[in-house]
Amino acid sequence: QAPLVESGGGSVQAGGSLTLFCETPRTYVWESECLGWFRQVPGKDREGVASLSDTGFKNYADSVKGRATISKDKTKKILSLVIENVNAEDTGIYYCAADRWASNNDCAQLSGATFHYWGQGVQVTVSS
Repeated sequence: QAPLVESGGGSVQAGGSLTLFCETPRTYVWESECLGWFRQVPGKDREGVASLSDTGFKNYADSVKGRATISKDKTKKILSLVIENVNAEDTGIYYCAADRWASNNDCAQLSGATFHYWGQGVQVTVSS
């Protein structure tokens, strides 16, 4: 199982921006990767935030559409997520996820069931 490691979480002022990173080990080979970001708050279901297919197709949850950008550096094997103009509803534990078998259509569904590999999560707290 590929260990994914998130970084960049912490406290963010409302109206500001947050940037998260997800790294995979150098020995982990990216092959047709579907990559994604999810978040969860206590008492709520995990929410798909953004996904990026191997062909470059991006999909975003309605809650972040227009504010979020998912991107990857395939050479460095780093996945990034930027959310601008954050608000209290962006608070949560953010997880990155990867899968090498998902179709582009499945990747775009933002379903946690699609992904085989997960990071441990990083806390993001938006304060007013």
